[in-house]
Amino acid sequence: VQLVESGGGLMQAGGSLRLACAASGMAFSRYGITWFRQAPGKEREFVATIYASSTTYYHDSVKGRFTISRDNAKNTAYLQMNSLKPDDTAVYYCNARLSSNQYWGQGTQVTVSI
Repeated sequence: VQLVESGGGLMQAGGSLRLACAASGMAFSRYGITWFRQAPGKEREFVATIYASSTTYYHDSVKGRFTISRDNAKNTAYLQMNSLKPDDTAVYYCNARLSSNQYWGQGTQVTVSI
C-alpha cells in the first residue's frame, strides 16, 4: 500500500494550489481519505475528510476555501486550496482509513508567502 502526495509548492497569499493523493495497492473506493497538515512547531491537525460515500467535512479554518474530492477511477484524492493564507503554510499529509487499517503518505510542503 502506498500513498503519494503531490502538488505542493510556494504560492503567494490569495493564490491557489491543488494537492493530489495517489493511492496504490488498496481498494481505494472503500477508504475514507483525510488531509492533515502540520506547521513548524505545531501538532498535526485535521483539514478535511471525504468518506467512501463522498460525504465531506472540513476544519472551520478552511471552510469555503478548500474543497476535498476523490476520483475512484484514478485512485486519487484531491485538495483544492483557494484564497491561500500564510497560516496555511504546513506539510500536508494524506491519510487513508478503513476500519482498523490506516495509511499515511510522506507529505508535501505548502508555503504561502505574504
